[in-house]
Amino acid sequence: MNDISNNTNEHVCIRIRTEDFENRNLSKDAFLSSRSRGRDFPEDECIIRTCFQRDIDRITHSKSFRRLMHKTQVFLSPVGDHYRTRMTHALEVSRIARTMAQGLLLNEDLTEAIALGHDLGHSPFGHAGEFALNEVAPNGFEHNMQSRRVVEKLEKNGSGLNLTYEVRDGIERHTGPLRPQTLEGMLVHLADRIAYLSHDMDDAERAGILDEKDMPENLSKSLGRSPRARINTFVLDCIHASFNSQTIKQSDEMKLAMDELRAFMFERVYLNPVAKAEEVKAKDIIRRLFDHYCKNKNELPADVLLLSERDGLEQSVVDFIAGMTDRYAADLAYGLFIPHGWSRK
Repeated sequence: MNDISNNTNEHVCIRIRTEDFENRNLSKDAFLSSRSRGRDFPEDECIIRTCFQRDIDRITHSKSFRRLMHKTQVFLSPVGDHYRTRMTHALEVSRIARTMAQGLLLNEDLTEAIALGHDLGHSPFGHAGEFALNEVAPNGFEHNMQSRRVVEKLEKNGSGLNLTYEVRDGIERHTGPLRPQTLEGMLVHLADRIAYLSHDMDDAERAGILDEKDMPENLSKSLGRSPRARINTFVLDCIHASFNSQTIKQSDEMKLAMDELRAFMFERVYLNPVAKAEEVKAKDIIRRLFDHYCKNKNELPADVLLLSERDGLEQSVVDFIAGMTDRYAADLAYGLFIPHGWSRK
């Protein structure tokens, strides 16, 4: 291998070489790094990384990404080290989506960036927190829209991460009625479902509220009898169904099976009273924190208070709460709303 460590001109060629590789080897339907619509605030190109590789690094180095480690996926603050969190979910979505992108000759770096960033705006306490914030936020609250807001307006003390347009589009549209504008974004939309339906069932088994044998026999036969097998089935089906089709899709059989699996998971896990036992308390914490800080804005952290001058108090309170981890929100509520015994200082 040639030594290029001291040759700036050769370093410049690394990004160009990667972009040239994409041009020559990816599908005609792949979104090429060299054709990005760019960033809101133009920057000089990196001499080594493509624009989407830079976005991957910006996301993984962000505070919002690190906080996903302590945010609920399904089970609120579970006792045990092996339950999924929002961070492990993002990582699993990234791996599934990148495998499908590889099979379809799409842009793996764009796919990974969208996958890693898709849940950055998720609230504490999972969807329970999201529902509670949606009730109190003046403009409503959806975690996908908040994820885009995080990367555009909240990270780095309000300046944002200045990600490329395509990554931001995929983050915003990974769920909801609008389809992403790239096939890579569509892949993440599907990979998100594949990931949570598979690993949430695994966690439900770990929690003792579900057993593999509880799955309908027709689903076990068509999808497989383990999370690994089901992921593999969905991934292979997507690659076969989508190849050269100019869209991302599933076979009719797999789409019906996924819809049936999702209905099964809602009945047995997502709406299970055991799994959701603490959600009423979690929603109450969100509502009380919102009311408290709207009435006592001077108790907000200095950086949040500063951004409230730009975005308005209620929106900044929503941003503050949405960014909290589960334990931070719970500890804050305990300190604010639970009486403490008096002691002489």
